[in-house]
Amino acid sequence: LDCGCTGTSLMVEEGSTLLRRMEICVAEAEKRSGKNAVNMQETFTVYLIETRPMDAVAEGRNPAPDSLWRRYSEFELLRNYLIVTYPYIVVPPLPEKRAEFVWHKLSADNMDPDFVERRRVGLENFLLRVASHPVLSNDKILYHFLTEEHGWKEAVCETGFQAKVDSRLRALSATFRVRNPDKRFMEMKHYSDELQSHTSQLLRARARVADRLYGVYKVHGNYGRVFSEWSAIEKEMGDGLQSAGHHMDAYAASIDDILEEEEHYADQLKEYLSYAEALRAVCRKHELSQFELEMASQDLISKKQQREELTTGIVRTFSFKGMTNKLFGQEAPEQREARLKLLEELIAEGEESVKEKTVEREEHVERAWVDMQRFKEQKDKDLREALISYAVMQISMCKKGIQVWGNAKECFLKM
Repeated sequence: LDCGCTGTSLMVEEGSTLLRRMEICVAEAEKRSGKNAVNMQETFTVYLIETRPMDAVAEGRNPAPDSLWRRYSEFELLRNYLIVTYPYIVVPPLPEKRAEFVWHKLSADNMDPDFVERRRVGLENFLLRVASHPVLSNDKILYHFLTEEHGWKEAVCETGFQAKVDSRLRALSATFRVRNPDKRFMEMKHYSDELQSHTSQLLRARARVADRLYGVYKVHGNYGRVFSEWSAIEKEMGDGLQSAGHHMDAYAASIDDILEEEEHYADQLKEYLSYAEALRAVCRKHELSQFELEMASQDLISKKQQREELTTGIVRTFSFKGMTNKLFGQEAPEQREARLKLLEELIAEGEESVKEKTVEREEHVERAWVDMQRFKEQKDKDLREALISYAVMQISMCKKGIQVWGNAKECFLKM
């Protein structure tokens, strides 16, 4: 699936509809300058998305890929659209906007070439995740994003998703207490908190180890300098010391590439740090739909109680309105009839609303649970693979260190 560009270590799901029809990759990144919304000059990065029909590849034809450029902000827009349109899906996260949990020598600059390259890989990973999802991969807006450079933003806006975003943000930022939450979703929410906590601890530990490792490797450069200077005053030992010094210099210089490679494994962990947030959003949406159902049910019970009071004339609960009726006499029969008629209409609407919200809640529970199980399987495979690869890389790094010292030993033996 690499379209001639660097592949990611993503494990793509079987039976993924869009990836069966289309090869997708983010082939390269390019720095550009231009005016922003407030007419200020800015520098930004654009990413080249290449797609190719799978049937042409299968038939042995190798057509030139269709290509278009997208900015990171457009990827963000696509993801926001997917989150709102599919609230029951754990939507794959985007790579980080700014480098976090990095060893301190690494540039956190957004325009740093190594960071841009890792972000390119991360954006490709995001597209492959979405295109391999059994539901998301069939979305027309996603297809439009991949295949039509112009008119895409307008097509997204026409879906009216922005209004849903605003109401969703208001609802999710509001504090509410659900009376009967689904135990499974509560456990999943707790799990997402734990996943986020453990992953961030792991990333912090890795950054600290990387800092110390960087220091140890660079200090080896002092061996190189000392051996080189010493070799200048020795006749028999000179060549051996000089050679050993070269090995030490090479060892000290190798840490930059090693830690840059490590960042790719760190990025895989960072993806799951963000996935924890996506998982929590699905749980939060369940809480919201449960809360709305409970409020609608409560409102319906209240209306039915009012109807009973009006019909029988017995006020069951103390209310200021009830007191005024007692004090100032009962209302006229016409007023009572009008109020009763209005209440009947409101009760009918309330019953319809409860029915709709029950269906919505049940659908969300059913679909979300299926997607959460799919996510957990994917996470187990991905994290296992990432952690094994990280361990293999550490072992390989240590073996190279032993090799360097073995070479230095050979140099000393020849003296």
